Amino acid sequence: MKFLVINGPNINFLGIREPGIYGSRSFADLLRLLEDTARELDVEVEQFQSNHEGDIVDKIQWAYGKVDGIVINPAAYTHTSVAILDALKAVAIPAVEVHISDVDSRESFRQVSYAGLACCKTIKGHGLEGYREAILFLKSRLEAT
Repeated sequence: MKFLVINGPNINFLGIREPGIYGSRSFADLLRLLEDTARELDVEVEQFQSNHEGDIVDKIQWAYGKVDGIVINPAAYTHTSVAILDALKAVAIPAVEVHISDVDSRESFRQVSYAGLACCKTIKGHGLEGYREAILFLKSRLEAT
């Protein structure tokens, strides 16, 4: 079983960017968590991060026929990108949206998620552990079908 984890803008600055909101753990910590989770669950996880919307769309399209599930944190594109929504809908790969912070308790504009409309689940406010939860959810869901 193979999963693609997509991270949007500024996620590569975890631990630097607003640690009061996103925590002090770094992007390298997230990558280690993904590696450890893959090993623990006996799945393959490919990680992709970009600050560019088109690159994220291209990666979602690339995933068609290559991965079993997508974990996506579109970051700021969550609230603005119909292109990412359309790409997720086009490939129709089971996807889980993850947000490190609890976006529901933040600014009102952050409570709109276009990408989430194409996802089977959203995990928010669980920090980096949300990624592990998303992979576990997808694995369980796929094994049940």
